[in-house]
Amino acid sequence: MNISSFTTGRASVVILSAVIVATLFALPFFAPRAVVQDLFGVLTLLVLAMNWNMLAGFAGLVSVGQQAFVGIGAYAMFAAVILWGFDPLIGILIGGLVAALFAVPMAFFTFRLNGAYFAIGTWVVADIARLAAGQWKALGGGTGTSLPKGTTKDMFGVDAIKHLLDVSTAAATDALTYWFALVLALVLFVASYLFLRSRLGLGLQATRDNANAARSVGVDPVRIKAAIFILSALGTGLCGALMFLQITRVTPDAAFSVIDWTAFVIFVVVIGGIGTLPGPIVGVAVFYCLQRVMADYGTVYLIILGLLGIGIMLFARRGLWGTFVDRTGLDLLPLRHLAPARNAAGEAPPLPVGQPAA
Repeated sequence: MNISSFTTGRASVVILSAVIVATLFALPFFAPRAVVQDLFGVLTLLVLAMNWNMLAGFAGLVSVGQQAFVGIGAYAMFAAVILWGFDPLIGILIGGLVAALFAVPMAFFTFRLNGAYFAIGTWVVADIARLAAGQWKALGGGTGTSLPKGTTKDMFGVDAIKHLLDVSTAAATDALTYWFALVLALVLFVASYLFLRSRLGLGLQATRDNANAARSVGVDPVRIKAAIFILSALGTGLCGALMFLQITRVTPDAAFSVIDWTAFVIFVVVIGGIGTLPGPIVGVAVFYCLQRVMADYGTVYLIILGLLGIGIMLFARRGLWGTFVDRTGLDLLPLRHLAPARNAAGEAPPLPVGQPAA
């Protein structure tokens, strides 16, 4: 593929993406409430998948304990609303911050482990957090608790959206949480791309591929992995608080569910393409379609999901998006830096100050 056609293709994708984003923002103005609720679920799953993909796909940290941050974000949000009287939107921010703070001691212990031991360690810490949440009597203990009646209706911005869209209070609440999830997904996606194209992002990927080689060129593997672990916890905690604000009830088993918040997320990333930015988007789309088509088949649906995951891992190890890029050569979001053009003598021009070498 020549440069001009590649550039034209990227420009077309940018325009198409802008149209899709604008349509998604405008959706509550014309779409039924059920569609808004469905897309809220898709967006929150996408946020969880992008956070896990950043950990496992780009930092090499295969965590099986992401449900810890979902549950802690949810419980911190409930505590902020029920015990401290904050607005739920402020509670969401508190939930994300508390999850990030919890990631600090969690990283201190789990970073002493490698490979499968790290994965098991994160799972164990998440289960400890679940058991601890079950002892929090002020929030219902093992049976959990619900938000006070009318909490979501009194959220900041609900009345304005209600009059803007001319809908019920419940529909306005759904629109507000949907827009919050959409903004969170967009910010995370753009921030991930910009970070991975930066010097730090290149250092992170170098650490994933060979920690010793990365250390030899000045990269601190532990520090950069810890930063990504904490930032991933922040994004996952925000998403967990947002999801359970929509649900309005929290229990330890639901908030710290390894199947819902980690197993399905891993499946989404694997089939979409681990270590690629568009991979989670492709995976979420496939997962949602399968869920809608086969949800009535009960356990058969889960078996088909498992078989699909195994098939992808055996025959398309880079996932659907990675396989597409490999076969077509069309990568519209490249993360690699091209080597600088050389002159007639075969020498590369000097790099500008601060620009990383290819």
